[in-house]
Amino acid sequence: VPSSPRYRGAHPARMVRGLRGSLERAAAVRGADAASRGVTRTHARQSPGGARTISHRRTRWPARAAKAQQGNQNGNGNGKSKLGKDEAAWMARKQALDAVLKDIEKQYGSGVVSVLGDSASQAKVEMTPTGVCTLDMALGGGIPKGRVIEVYGPESSGKTTLAMQAIAEVQKRGGTAVLVDAEHAFDPVYSGKVGVDIEKLMIVQAEAAEEALEVVDRFVRSSAVDIICIDSVAALVPKAEIEGEMGHMQVGLQARLMSQALRRLNANAAKCNCTVIFLNQLRQKVGVIFGNPEITSGGNALKFYSSVRIDIRRRETIRDSNSSEKGIRVRVKVTKNKVAPPYKTAEFDIMFDAGIAKEASLLDAAEQLGIVDKKGSWYSLGDTNIGQGRDRAVQYLMENPEMLKQIEGIVKDHISSRTDVSAEELKEILQNPNEDEETFFSPSDINMNGHSSSPKP
Repeated sequence: VPSSPRYRGAHPARMVRGLRGSLERAAAVRGADAASRGVTRTHARQSPGGARTISHRRTRWPARAAKAQQGNQNGNGNGKSKLGKDEAAWMARKQALDAVLKDIEKQYGSGVVSVLGDSASQAKVEMTPTGVCTLDMALGGGIPKGRVIEVYGPESSGKTTLAMQAIAEVQKRGGTAVLVDAEHAFDPVYSGKVGVDIEKLMIVQAEAAEEALEVVDRFVRSSAVDIICIDSVAALVPKAEIEGEMGHMQVGLQARLMSQALRRLNANAAKCNCTVIFLNQLRQKVGVIFGNPEITSGGNALKFYSSVRIDIRRRETIRDSNSSEKGIRVRVKVTKNKVAPPYKTAEFDIMFDAGIAKEASLLDAAEQLGIVDKKGSWYSLGDTNIGQGRDRAVQYLMENPEMLKQIEGIVKDHISSRTDVSAEELKEILQNPNEDEETFFSPSDINMNGHSSSPKP
């Protein structure tokens, strides 16, 4: 080849590539020739005279005849299938995929790999409503089940009250709740006012962080607990810090512990459909001039493993007619949300003697959706005036439970996003439930699927 006119004066690399291509083409021609004669090469041996001889054996002609006959049955007489190149490649890939799936199930067990199906695009993450309508609107329906949630904020901002409200809603639906009281500051009287069933609430007070997180992991893997609240991450003290001396530096010990625990809890919570809520405190970075110096304790692992992160802040103090403090108004911002659009805000009131004011939150949500009109300081539902001022409107709703229940049904139906009826149409139905006796239905007949459970004739 190097002496041929084609490669005369050529680069050595080009000569090597040309030689390699020529050898590959020659090998392909020999293979095709041997296949056309129906022979396969078995081995090469050295003859006694020094000459190299090749022995062949004939293939099984009955098998080739059967294959040709099968091709004739497919509709053409040349012994080949009617499948095109794309269909044949697809069939080959499907067979390889089926073989891989069968091998994986055989080695790791069934359920490791699953096909979601056609209904996966319409599937939604199951959520538990918190009972606070404005917060549920910001979260996209409530707290997701089987996920890790972080609630953080300054001191006395309502973190524990929000967690107790979530526990109370789970208990109302027949669920089991566990509270890990790492701060050792649980108040059963106030929790009972919020709505928590103290007799059925399980409280864990472990000495070290390793023990507390191990107990949480066991509760999650039991598949018998619906919600677990850890109050709080900053109060989880590692065993090495407890046994060590006061003032001894433990660099990154709590962060490594949280990272290791979350690697286990994240998967187990999703499999067992258990919601894990971490309450966290704020710290200040040292030497930060530009930007936000606030940071949560426990490292960065909780930020990544959390599906929902809630920032709660106290906005103002609520006073009565005697200028005495009776509660606070808080603002919540969803800084991270994997199951709904993030960065939404909500505001609600927390009363010192009753917990979260759910009626006031319902009135605010109805006003945002356009169900209740506000003109100046008057709240009205159609032609009916509810009250002048927010406090009087809330008092009117508490004195009229039927109207409260109707408005609550409409608001919750919109929060769940499962209705095709607009807020204006629902408001007209609420104002005039007997205006036309053809196909109208009352708001109390609306079920969670967005359809009338008992249509009126």
